[in-house]
Amino acid sequence: MQTSDDTFAIIGLGEVGLRLAIALVDSDYSVTGVDIDDTRVEELRAGNSYIQDIPSEEIERIHGRDFSVTTSYEDLRSASYFAVCVPTPLQKAGQPDISYVVAAVESLVPILTSGDTVIIESTVYPGATEDLIAPIIEDEGFEIGSDIHLAFSPERIDPNNEEYTLAEIPKVIGGATPECATRVEAVYSEIFEDIVHVNSTTEAEMTKILENTFRNVNIALVNELVKVADNLNIDFWTVIEAAKTKPYGFMPFYPGPGLGGHCIPVDPLYLSWTARQNGLKTPLIDLADKTNREMSEYVVTRTMRHLNEFGTPLSGASVLVLGVTYKPDVPDVRNSPGVDIIDHLEDHNADVSYHDPYIKTVEVPGQGEYESETLDAEILSRTDCVVIVADHSAYDFEWIASQAPLVFDTRNATAQLEDNSIRRL
Repeated sequence: MQTSDDTFAIIGLGEVGLRLAIALVDSDYSVTGVDIDDTRVEELRAGNSYIQDIPSEEIERIHGRDFSVTTSYEDLRSASYFAVCVPTPLQKAGQPDISYVVAAVESLVPILTSGDTVIIESTVYPGATEDLIAPIIEDEGFEIGSDIHLAFSPERIDPNNEEYTLAEIPKVIGGATPECATRVEAVYSEIFEDIVHVNSTTEAEMTKILENTFRNVNIALVNELVKVADNLNIDFWTVIEAAKTKPYGFMPFYPGPGLGGHCIPVDPLYLSWTARQNGLKTPLIDLADKTNREMSEYVVTRTMRHLNEFGTPLSGASVLVLGVTYKPDVPDVRNSPGVDIIDHLEDHNADVSYHDPYIKTVEVPGQGEYESETLDAEILSRTDCVVIVADHSAYDFEWIASQAPLVFDTRNATAQLEDNSIRRL
């Protein structure tokens, strides 16, 4: 059980940090969140949520309790626990960018005092906590494990996943020392139903990378096989449904227009980069990345083929992309295949438009900004091909198929429909 002086600071108030903050407040911790985004701080102070999965009612609920937000690290001095929940994207050259984590820890060090605990939640490459984060703290004169407790505990949030709550997802903890892990467990065991211990921060980092590399590679496999099945005139979706009836040794994965988001297409590249730094190769991971990235071009090639069935060349054809977010019902276009598909369609001189109930405008690098069209019978009837990229629950696919002359479905969203206008990946 926490003591009166165990206050918690959350660095980074995106979905990961904000969910953790809510869980901590609900466990009666005093929580202060810091974010460099003034708009986020102002919204939270007003009781508003900017995360779709977190209703404003949740923010209002914790508003009257011991929860505050700030843009200044100085306001975190009273905390004894610090959780770093900032982004870790890829650089343009495909190298890990953990500059946000480094900057956060560098900002924390001046306000740390002996006995404090620092938890890294952001995904990093194996060895980063030990090689980069610990030295920043040690350079301030602290000894890890006695003065400052340091641990890595990877976030496992899946946006818009209604099957598992934060508490139901087992929490992996790897401490720089056993005592570091014990300190973190003392708090997290009050939030998470199950705690999973590993032997080091590096093992915890590798755990997160393995989880998403596993998904990346298996999705690449079915993305490759769906092309083979198409060539052999086999309905690959039916094959998957049949294969998953085997009660052991098989786990279903599904093909699609490409990977998106901030985890699955990114994390495996952290691992392959680390391997290269150590003189090792990861040909399977590299090939999986290539296979998944090529799916957006394959979608355009298939769109061209299906248009040709109607005697319509892709050049000059009107193509409506349905959904540009990386997954359904999530307002996030990070690494979205929908953006790449628009880009490739434009390169083929198609007349491209899009609709997405979550994204009013989208920037396509090299092509410019697009505005979401109104989805009505008029636009569907005059569009040569509708390409389903994100199968949002708001879409009535039966109605869409009845109005459009041609629908290319990359998500099997029309599986229950029989319509001559539908072509499936």
